Amino acid sequence: MDDRRLVKVSKYLSRHLRHDPGRLGIVLDDQGWVEVAVLLEALSERGFALTPEELEEVVARNDKQRFAMRDGRIRASQGHTVAVDLGLEASDPPPVLFHGTTGGSLAAIKAEGLRPMDRHDVHLSPDRETATRVGARRGAPVVLAVDAARMAERGHEFRRSENGVWLTEAVPAWAIMFPER
Repeated sequence: MDDRRLVKVSKYLSRHLRHDPGRLGIVLDDQGWVEVAVLLEALSERGFALTPEELEEVVARNDKQRFAMRDGRIRASQGHTVAVDLGLEASDPPPVLFHGTTGGSLAAIKAEGLRPMDRHDVHLSPDRETATRVGARRGAPVVLAVDAARMAERGHEFRRSENGVWLTEAVPAWAIMFPER
């Protein structure tokens, strides 16, 4: 599969496994899983044919490992706007995590901190490079460092998704180290 098709399929799957499974006519279980055969049939019925091998390739080659496949089922690793419980256990975060954004968002973040918006949680990266890539999707990236150790000391819960993304309900402004501009 060429890279353009891989990106197209990944975006299509993300939309439906994270945000709008009903549009495909599929139902996710409580943890966000759907049978691979059911997904492939629904895709084919809507003119988006995909072989099992192509699906496995998309899961394996996705740059952010957005999907997990196990026991004949597939789900998005995080980022849902539909109700799911990923079953992730609370975990001690590293001392500092990172969040990629753009300069246009900084005023709101300084005032309100990081909020999940339509998603279940705020997504944080374990390294500056990943956060830079995330921020670059919407323009010139700005990387914020988050004092995760201090947040954890104050009772904020963190969970780590299967693909290494750290999730937390919100990040207060006091825990964010803003770059000097």
